[in-house]
Amino acid sequence: MHSGDISTQWLQAQTFSIQKGLTIDGVCLKELKPIVDGRGDVMELWSEPWVDGQCILQPKHVYHSATDFGVIKCWHLHASHTDQFVVNRGKLQVSLVDVREDSPTFLHVNKLILGIQSPGFLKIPPGIMHGWKALSYPEVIVLNFQSDMYDPSDEYKFPWNCVLEEIWEPKNG
Repeated sequence: MHSGDISTQWLQAQTFSIQKGLTIDGVCLKELKPIVDGRGDVMELWSEPWVDGQCILQPKHVYHSATDFGVIKCWHLHASHTDQFVVNRGKLQVSLVDVREDSPTFLHVNKLILGIQSPGFLKIPPGIMHGWKALSYPEVIVLNFQSDMYDPSDEYKFPWNCVLEEIWEPKNG
């Protein structure tokens, strides 16, 4: 099935499998290491040597995105480009759904928290439906290192609440 053939109705007919950790084939997370001292901190966000053998792609388009506290930006997927991003300020829940019918992890759902306390460079390949929720005030800043130039014809969007409403944090209890 092509990404453009996926519909809200198709999504609602699926049975998703929520997994612990990152299980989706092709998704990878490079942990980032902040260097902290009495003056502040510094952290690499991307480096060309990472492209060599670490599942990270050379970016062709880089931008930043701000998401206000409590806002959920989802769902969307791409047929050809890869998203790669880091959280530069705040705390973010990222949720991922493998909708590639030929994938060994078809219909797996993963969620993770990225931010200053858990910094990482996340790679999301084509065919993975994804979105995020800002979990900290006043906003969360994300730097996206896309594999290709932005192309609106490669972005397939779905309503945030069409599936998996229950996965979003925080959970009370």
